[in-house]
Amino acid sequence: MIRVLIADDHPVVRQGLRTFLDLQDDITVVGEAGDGAQAVELVEQLGPDVLLLDLKMPVLDGHGALERLAGSKTRVVVLTSVSDRGDVGPAMRAGAAGFLYKDVDPNALVQAVRAVHGGQVLLAPEAAEAMLSRAADEAEVPAPVPLTDREREVLALIAAGRSNREIARSLAVAEKTVKTHVSNVLMKLGVQDRTQAALYAVRHGLG
Repeated sequence: MIRVLIADDHPVVRQGLRTFLDLQDDITVVGEAGDGAQAVELVEQLGPDVLLLDLKMPVLDGHGALERLAGSKTRVVVLTSVSDRGDVGPAMRAGAAGFLYKDVDPNALVQAVRAVHGGQVLLAPEAAEAMLSRAADEAEVPAPVPLTDREREVLALIAAGRSNREIARSLAVAEKTVKTHVSNVLMKLGVQDRTQAALYAVRHGLG
């Protein structure tokens, strides 16, 4: 059972999310928070698997909550309004495992909760586009880093949002081998995590 905590300052939003998520056989909502400080407190108390986190909240906003939750085992999915597209990069760098907008299809939200709980990183298409365009504005795209054919295959699967287990199954290799390839890819690209690797793949047409 995937245990979910909802953090949003609008009661009607929380109620709507709870009602829909509780209909799922494999998801249960264990709590609700009306501000970022309460969200941090409840994560520490309840230890949910996934936190759905709004960015625009009183007392402590979503970015502040992410900073305080650094190192937590709870996977955070930002679920916010489409306002400032510049929010995506800071949220992902602060440790979010997903970034979605509130106009997301309910079924897509459920799939996102499951995917993030399974270890994947997930960005709404608009969020990925915002990160890419911002990165392109800030710096020229460097020349592609030389990767082996197998590393390119692994990178493409990372960009497709596949977990290590799924990549291993797809390439018919051991999961331990995939972990080694992923580490090598991140090192060669000079990136910190799978999200940045996926963005690199998209920018260079490797995804």
